Amino acid sequence: MATLEKIRSKAGLLVLVVGVALFAFIIGDFLNSGSTYFRQSQEKIAEVDGVVIKIQEFQNRVDEMNEMYKMQTGSTSLPEEYQTQIRQSVFDGMVQEIVLNEATSDLGLTVSPEELFDMVQGENISPMIQQMQMFVNPQTGAFDKAALLNFLKTIDTENIASYPADQQAQLLQARQFWMFWEKNIKRQRLEQKYTTLLSKAVSANKLDAKDAFDASAVSSDMVYAMQSYSTIPDSTIQVSKSEIEKLYNQRKELFKQKESKVIKYISVDIRPSQEDYDNASAEIEALKKELATTTRVADLVAENSEIPYVDAFFSENALDPEMKQFVKTAAVGDIYGPVFENDKYRMFKLVDKTVAPDSVNVSHIMLANTGDEAAVQAKADSLLTVLKDGGDFAALAKEFSVDQAAERGGELGWFTEATALRGVNEDFKNTVFSTAVNGYAIVKSAYGTHIVKVTDKTANVDKYKVADIDMTVSPSTKTYGNIYNELNQFISKNRDIDKLDDAAKEAGYNLLSNVTVTANDQVLGTIRNSRPVIRWAFQNGKGSISEIFECDNKFVIAAVQGTLPEGYRSLESVTPMLRSELVAQKKGEQISQALAAKNLTSVDAYAQAMGASVDSVKFVNFSTRRIAGIGVEPKLNAMVSLAQKGQVSAPVAGNNGVYVFDVYAQNKESKTYDEAAEMKALDASNMYRFSIQAIQSLVNKADVEDNRIRFY
Repeated sequence: MATLEKIRSKAGLLVLVVGVALFAFIIGDFLNSGSTYFRQSQEKIAEVDGVVIKIQEFQNRVDEMNEMYKMQTGSTSLPEEYQTQIRQSVFDGMVQEIVLNEATSDLGLTVSPEELFDMVQGENISPMIQQMQMFVNPQTGAFDKAALLNFLKTIDTENIASYPADQQAQLLQARQFWMFWEKNIKRQRLEQKYTTLLSKAVSANKLDAKDAFDASAVSSDMVYAMQSYSTIPDSTIQVSKSEIEKLYNQRKELFKQKESKVIKYISVDIRPSQEDYDNASAEIEALKKELATTTRVADLVAENSEIPYVDAFFSENALDPEMKQFVKTAAVGDIYGPVFENDKYRMFKLVDKTVAPDSVNVSHIMLANTGDEAAVQAKADSLLTVLKDGGDFAALAKEFSVDQAAERGGELGWFTEATALRGVNEDFKNTVFSTAVNGYAIVKSAYGTHIVKVTDKTANVDKYKVADIDMTVSPSTKTYGNIYNELNQFISKNRDIDKLDDAAKEAGYNLLSNVTVTANDQVLGTIRNSRPVIRWAFQNGKGSISEIFECDNKFVIAAVQGTLPEGYRSLESVTPMLRSELVAQKKGEQISQALAAKNLTSVDAYAQAMGASVDSVKFVNFSTRRIAGIGVEPKLNAMVSLAQKGQVSAPVAGNNGVYVFDVYAQNKESKTYDEAAEMKALDASNMYRFSIQAIQSLVNKADVEDNRIRFY
């Protein structure tokens, strides 16, 4: 009982303790879920109509595209500009994919597995596949379905497992390449279905067909005179504020803008000093002496040149003009240069010269490296014996060769020494160039064991082996430090944005102000690799001044002047542009009225009144996009297409001036009106237009939240 009384006496405290514990439990759970939400928010690179794109998903696509590009170009790395383009392409593709899936799902449009199969290996192969060079028959230049089916068989998962480990990686890479294109083919077909559906809703009719035919069937030759708007000073034209506001409201949709930052910045070139130039001059002269005497030419070039040494002979046609001129008169051992141009020293040495074929045509039978070298060599020797006894090379290649050339009877095509060296190895190069036409040889490479046949050679030509030393003069560490320290001292003393302009001018720095950047801009002006400056601007507020950024070969300091919110550009910001348009419009009215009042009857008379000369142009019709010697003037196009021959026109106010013309001849094409053909052409034109505009229209209407600025 006493215990119960104690509990009752402490009831208020217990309620408080339990309440605090319960609150801690609830708030803890909230914070945990909040941290999950926060983590998800951190991972979100974009959101399209409620569909979240996470950074890892996006980066996986970027990595995939990078690999595709490397496979297609043979590159091992990509410059930052290419990375930027790939990221933009992937982002656009993912956004388009989401809005397209939404639209087609509502309509019930899909690409079935059976349809996809038909496009990749059935009766209706996708044009995308047919255009791939790897499936084109080199003899006919046409798509080879057998080559496609053989490739698909080769990259089948079960088939890959049967290959040696050193070849499986290449085959898996080929499979990855194929799966990438298969996804693109499926998406392209879905997009095609959607745009076809839309285009069918805008089918051409008989009136459209006749109008289109008439617009292009007749063209006019004319003489004309033009009075430019520049003949009237802008200061004489009055434009009211209400007129500008009216035009602004009419054009408002054109002035939509994303959130932007207005910044000012200083950029300083990181350039070599005079001391750097002097040191480079001494270094290249020392290299010249060493190049003249060394027997280690390849090592010397590798250690000092930006151009790798290629241990191969080149014909004159493969050399650049400067090198070609040098080798024509040089003896083996002669040195050209050094010459200095655009901050670079260049020097050649003629290492050797010969007379030999420039190229050889090669076929091969490639045997895989199975790990049993003796067995592979025995098989190669056996095949070589069969060939020397008159065996059919192409048939043996199809039966025994393990690469894609097997389907072509082992044909690899033409090699120069350089392409043989770079494509395979030095042993392969030496072997194919030393083997006689229709002769055979065995050579090993990282790919396997090759039984090669030289099927043809070009005629003998002069060939040269040249060492090329290219050395750019770069800023030394000392020079780099001096430029950086000087700029760092400047920015340390000037952290007030309002005083930055005067301080920069006094210090001799060029400062650019009122520069507008959006979150999607990749470069600041023409400064390469300047994306970090833009990211900094979006992470900081008005009045902030950055530290020093190193952007390619420049140091950059930026300051945030302000933010332009997402929405419509202000009336004030577009007033100069709108005023110019209204001024031109009023000048057109003024000139037209003055000319009409003169009641002139010839183009010559109008030209005299305009203070202009008479000119002529032929073949103008309603469909002419740009009139020769005049430019884009749609009003003039329309008036010329309606004009009667031999009748002087009234003044026509165009984009750049006022025109008066006289059609002196009309040209009618001899073609006969074909209603069905015209309607078909119009439908094709509509289809093309929809294919370009339809998906972008969906993107424009979508609610897209773009957070890339947080990641890149």
